[in-house]
Amino acid sequence: MDILLGLLAIVVVLGLAFLMSNDKKRINYKGIGIMLVLQLLITWFMFSTQIGQNIINGISAGFNKLIEFGSNGINFVVGGFMIEEGSSIFFFNVLLLIIFFATILSVLTYLKILPIIIKFVGGVISKITGLPKVESFNAVNSIFFGQSEALIAIRTQFHHLADNRLYIVSASAMGSVSASIVGAYLQMLPPEYVLVALPLNMFSALMVASVIAPVHVPKEEDRVDVTDVTDDKSIFEAMGNGALEGGKIALIVAAMLIAFIASLDLINWLIQLVFAGVTLQEILGYIIAPIGMLMGIAPSEVIEAGAVMGTKIVTNEFVAMLEFQPMLESMSEKTIGIVTVFLTSFANFSSIGIIAGTVKGIDSEKAVSVSGFGMKLLIGATLASILSATVVGLFL
Repeated sequence: MDILLGLLAIVVVLGLAFLMSNDKKRINYKGIGIMLVLQLLITWFMFSTQIGQNIINGISAGFNKLIEFGSNGINFVVGGFMIEEGSSIFFFNVLLLIIFFATILSVLTYLKILPIIIKFVGGVISKITGLPKVESFNAVNSIFFGQSEALIAIRTQFHHLADNRLYIVSASAMGSVSASIVGAYLQMLPPEYVLVALPLNMFSALMVASVIAPVHVPKEEDRVDVTDVTDDKSIFEAMGNGALEGGKIALIVAAMLIAFIASLDLINWLIQLVFAGVTLQEILGYIIAPIGMLMGIAPSEVIEAGAVMGTKIVTNEFVAMLEFQPMLESMSEKTIGIVTVFLTSFANFSSIGIIAGTVKGIDSEKAVSVSGFGMKLLIGATLASILSATVVGLFL
């Protein structure tokens, strides 16, 4: 029964995307089918085979080692603060790790290691799915870099992008997460679900966006350029710029958490002036409950899980993860997996502004288009998160 509901959820997600499509005749059904099969194979391999389990454990161990190195740097700077035994400070223990991960990504980019890997994987995806190379490259790139950085990496190709292509690259940026932040997520939620969400969200964002905004690019125009992905002149400059960028991200996340959590408390206080004991999270839980049940969440847990997912959409993933953390001990493994994968993306209202602002800095004319389909972008990215979470639910 759970499998049937999951398959129905996939049909509903793609059906909603089809209803939103602006060019139904050009939808690449073959490519979408291939990507869905790849999602199922990746999830089965990771969760149902010993080799897959070993890969997840190996990647998780690698991240944990990097977190250990990052923690050493943090302790050197803030180790003099007296913290009560058994307690931790979220900014120190989680957010400051972003600085170290951003530094590593910057160095790998300077050394041309990441761009070559991303271009190769993007080329393979383009070849087997029939999607254009820029869109495929950007989808892979979005696994490693944040929304702004992923779009900036293809800035030299922006003049080639019509509205549909612009929608797809923006949806990929919103539907994924930055590798510099993954270390922080791993401190909060089960690593295996966070890690499997990365490739699944890449494919989900491409699938949903390709249904909503189908594209066809002539072969002679289908090229991608990765020669201008960094301005760093030395490895030390790359380290410095990466650290500064990571520090900026950590401060931005901290500022957004303060604003969103405080605003959420304010909204709940206002709601409770009229409806005693009712919170925005509970309202969102009831709204999302029907799709949550299709995704495979147990009826007894769907309101709480829906509340967390709704919180992520109206605030951001960090706020939702902080709310979800205390529930991990009482939730079933299936619900934990589904909700964790859903949370591991940038699909929220604030991302519309981030993407529109980034595009404006690259091409002010294209920014007008992004602002015009902002809500459509959020709906598409949310459908992609639902799709990834549903696929994971099929194997739990």
